Amino acid sequence: MKSLKVNDKVIVIAGSHKGTEAKIVKIDRENGRACLEGVGVREKNLKRTQYNPRGGKKTIHLGIDLSNLKLKEAAKFEAKKADKKADKKAKKGAK
Repeated sequence: MKSLKVNDKVIVIAGSHKGTEAKIVKIDRENGRACLEGVGVREKNLKRTQYNPRGGKKTIHLGIDLSNLKLKEAAKFEAKKADKKADKKAKKGAK
């Protein structure tokens, strides 16, 4: 299997975002997580500090585990493969 890289298009195959197609923005190989564009984005409240006296909000990406992602091209290939198997079964049943 081809390893995932930044800018690859992937499909989420498990979890609350199942079926979502997105592009990889960042990969954290140490923790085995990938940040996807528009998926798993949250706002984090920042505390008031000397350098940020007003505090505020910051948007952050929550990573999705790499095992829950599949390359979009690979998904197309597997769908074609499943269609061929279904056709073979249909032909066997027709005999």
